[in-house]
Amino acid sequence: MADYQTILLGIKNNVATLIINRPKAMNALNTKVLQEIDQALDEIIASQDAQVVVITGAGDKAFVAGADIKEMASKNAVQGQEFSKLGNEIFIKLSKLKQPVIAAVNGYALGGGLELALACDIRIASTNAKIGQPEVGLGIIPGFGATQRLSRAIGPAKAKEYILTARNVKVDEALRVGLFNKVVEPNHLLEETYKMAERIIGNAPLAVQNAKSVINEGAEISLDQAIKLEENTFGLLFATEDQKEGMQAFSEKRKAVFQNK
Repeated sequence: MADYQTILLGIKNNVATLIINRPKAMNALNTKVLQEIDQALDEIIASQDAQVVVITGAGDKAFVAGADIKEMASKNAVQGQEFSKLGNEIFIKLSKLKQPVIAAVNGYALGGGLELALACDIRIASTNAKIGQPEVGLGIIPGFGATQRLSRAIGPAKAKEYILTARNVKVDEALRVGLFNKVVEPNHLLEETYKMAERIIGNAPLAVQNAKSVINEGAEISLDQAIKLEENTFGLLFATEDQKEGMQAFSEKRKAVFQNK
């Protein structure tokens, strides 16, 4: 694996773990961090072992406290747009990974940090998590996808409230509006995250990957088109060895052994 300066990447037991590793800067996203995330995603895409991806932040204070304000402050309009484009391209790549991606949100997930979590498929938070989109208080708007992904996650009215007030939201409220799948004590966050990853890995990889893809693609097209997409994908999976193994194992009352074929 590549030698990174601002992140950590490891693959073990079919789980790729990507850690934003700038705890002294509350894991803030600057250009270097974004570029290294991009490089790590390429490694994950090339991996034959990673079936689930876990993303978290180093330390217990912050998942990612936002984009690096010091780096952004001096940008002009063109540079600002380029920075937004860089972050969006990387987060789109993350959201389109074939593997399910779980965000383990420890502490603050503000601005670009919440946008990173929103680009993941599943979000598990610790009880000390706080989320928010503070950008309008800085004279800008969210630039890494929150104006679109947050409204899709919790509805337009609530997304507008959070973005336009720029307030920090406590974890119990974020759970209530559907932003998080689960909230656990800080010392159990990674344990619970890996438990969910393990549960996903126990299923047929091609089925998991296609289910994710159909859900994501279906959200962007009409219901009739989405149902047709589901039908087609459902049928295609009957051509896989894992479908034969899964149904045979069910009939024989044994655990299926999937081969990702």
